[in-house]
Amino acid sequence: MAIVKHSPTSPGTRFAIKVVNKDLHKGEPHAALLVKKSKTGGRNNQGRITCRHIGGGHKQKYRLVDFKRDKDGITAKVERLEYDPNRSAFIALLLYADGERRYMIAPQGIKAGDEVTAGRDVAIKTGNCLPLANIPVGSTIHCVELQPNGGAKMARSAGASVQLIAREGIYATLRLRSGEMRKVLSECRAVVGEVSNSEHSLRSLGKAGATRHRGVRPTVRGTAMNPIDHPHGGGEGRTKGGRHPVSPWGVPTKGYKTRRNKRTAKFIVRQASKS
Repeated sequence: MAIVKHSPTSPGTRFAIKVVNKDLHKGEPHAALLVKKSKTGGRNNQGRITCRHIGGGHKQKYRLVDFKRDKDGITAKVERLEYDPNRSAFIALLLYADGERRYMIAPQGIKAGDEVTAGRDVAIKTGNCLPLANIPVGSTIHCVELQPNGGAKMARSAGASVQLIAREGIYATLRLRSGEMRKVLSECRAVVGEVSNSEHSLRSLGKAGATRHRGVRPTVRGTAMNPIDHPHGGGEGRTKGGRHPVSPWGVPTKGYKTRRNKRTAKFIVRQASKS
């Protein structure tokens, strides 16, 4: 992949930085694996905004990605790599030996023509999917299940990866990028390697319109609002808010822990390290 910085021939290109991958498919996606994706505008079924800063954007279709990788023992050939507007990682179109096609999250370094397999006794190779019990300790993995046959839930975004650092009894211990160490059942599956498009964080959209094309609406500072709209609002002239930063609903936004899931807390061996 190449990082391209345009000549400033217009205000929009002056600050734009693109990550160009010449291996990506330039045509249409595989039609049989597309479904309709409706826009919500961030509103629920009562018309109330439940998630701010959502609206507009280019029309998109959802790609059906196979997160379970449950076709054991059947070799699949990577037909092509594609861009997916619904996620930061690239996706790979697989053609199985029985003729079926599926999408999967593309690992780093995979290319058209490569072969991948899923199963218990497959080779430890980038793109292969197998249970944590069959993966060597120390391996870098992604697309990790949290429940057996539940489909990949962890490490699915661009450049993400998890390290398998130990196995004890029925559990495997994983170290996440955040520093958190977590136990997962050894029967859960994972894919060898790390997720593609690790340069995703290096891009710069360059203009506000590029953000609007992605369906993201503007964010207004709380200090620019009235007191009825935000806890930071009001005051004569420009103010700094007069209190610790909070959300419009009064929840602290810097360093405040919001995790309330006590059911899975027993699986966390070590909390994420603070930066």
